[in-house]
Amino acid sequence: MARISIVGLGPGEYSLISQGALDALKNNNNIYLRTEKHPVVEKLKKDIQYKSFDYIYDREESFDDVYNNISKYIVDLAKEKDIVYAVPGHPRVAEKTVGIIEDLAKEFDIEVETIPSMSFVDVMFDYLKIDPSTGFKLLDAFEIENSYIDTDTSMIITQIYDNFIASNVKLKLLEYYDYDKEVCIVNGAGIKGFESKKYLPLYELDRHENKFGYLTSLYIPKSTKKSYDNIEDLKSIMAKLRSEEGCEWDRKQTHESLKKFLIEEAYELCQAIENDDIDEMIEELGDVLLQVIFHCQIGYEQGYFDLKDVIKSICEKLINRHPHVFSDEKIDIDKFEKVWEDIKKEEKNETRVYESLERIPKSLPALIKANKIQKKSALVGFDWDNVEDIFKKINEEYQELLDECKQGDIKYIKKELGDLIFSVVNLARFLEIDPEEALNITNNKFIRRFKFMEESAYSKNIDFESMDISDKERLWQEAKKYE
Repeated sequence: MARISIVGLGPGEYSLISQGALDALKNNNNIYLRTEKHPVVEKLKKDIQYKSFDYIYDREESFDDVYNNISKYIVDLAKEKDIVYAVPGHPRVAEKTVGIIEDLAKEFDIEVETIPSMSFVDVMFDYLKIDPSTGFKLLDAFEIENSYIDTDTSMIITQIYDNFIASNVKLKLLEYYDYDKEVCIVNGAGIKGFESKKYLPLYELDRHENKFGYLTSLYIPKSTKKSYDNIEDLKSIMAKLRSEEGCEWDRKQTHESLKKFLIEEAYELCQAIENDDIDEMIEELGDVLLQVIFHCQIGYEQGYFDLKDVIKSICEKLINRHPHVFSDEKIDIDKFEKVWEDIKKEEKNETRVYESLERIPKSLPALIKANKIQKKSALVGFDWDNVEDIFKKINEEYQELLDECKQGDIKYIKKELGDLIFSVVNLARFLEIDPEEALNITNNKFIRRFKFMEESAYSKNIDFESMDISDKERLWQEAKKYE
């Protein structure tokens, strides 16, 4: 069986390579280096023959392509013979090719062993005189844009090769730290006569006088300033509020008592969106999120569920309902709503359309509920063919309402009025207009016009309430001119 031995070259000082790594290098002929840009390679040259993959770095446009191509090349070679593949530092520390090689090797039943040496992280902590047991996070500068920045723990960021990368890192970190946060540029940690460190404020990180290279890392101590910017902070605050040392009002809340607040906060968020007020949106989104955390804390205390369960549920739902994104399934995007509804029915073990109609919350505002009922019905073909037929239906319902009004039976008047409104909602849906939004536009328009009428009357020292209807109508028509 072929074998790949992945050897760590250590952080750069020859004395820090393990004996096992040296033996593997000196006793094999098929040696490949990910890069020869490493301080120990010059000394190893007299003892070993090797090939390096530096030419792939020059050829490819992205590091992902570099790592994938190197890994595939190594595995292809190992199909025929044993290979020694050497990487800087420790094979298990910030070395992407190792994981890729192991995954590829499994497909071809190729054995992979790692022979470690000291990592650059070990010597960095020794050089900076820091105890890593207090916790730290290791990040790659090329992946920092999508990385979670935890200011409550120390960080080491690798692969800061030049000022351009340093600038990108700085911009990302400034989203989480104060501009004058002290950081440390570390070059060649553990290499005698070469290692250096420079403490400086974050905003100076990408200055031209700073030195960067392939052995440069950045150390960021954990922040002494609490930023309260992640979900764990909100969880801990809510847990405190619900504790014996917390707030009496928060402690006595239940899922039932909180229902009205969630609805209120959702409406306040909608108002912020309509106002196009970013600061208000931030505040109201926070209030909505607080309600989620509140319910999760109560669920946790009762032993039924917590935030992890909620997040797991929504993640699985999103993946399941987007098969065209998370699997190879092809769907017609124009029929996405139908696909979504079919998946929901499968999740709920529903076999009939009426079951999904009955599932619509009874507490929804009537306009929204009517719109949902009609949309679900339309997905299975129960819909109007053209808008003219809807207008005819509206006219029919209007005439029936007039007839019932003449009869004076409130029970049937209410029924026919509901039918008329339901038909108007159908028209809105057919025209792709949200009926709730359309009605709110009219509500707001009415308020503006009424305000104009009152202010016009009072500006002329006229009591608005005592005006006759014809004068009020005149003011109404005047208000319309200013729309």
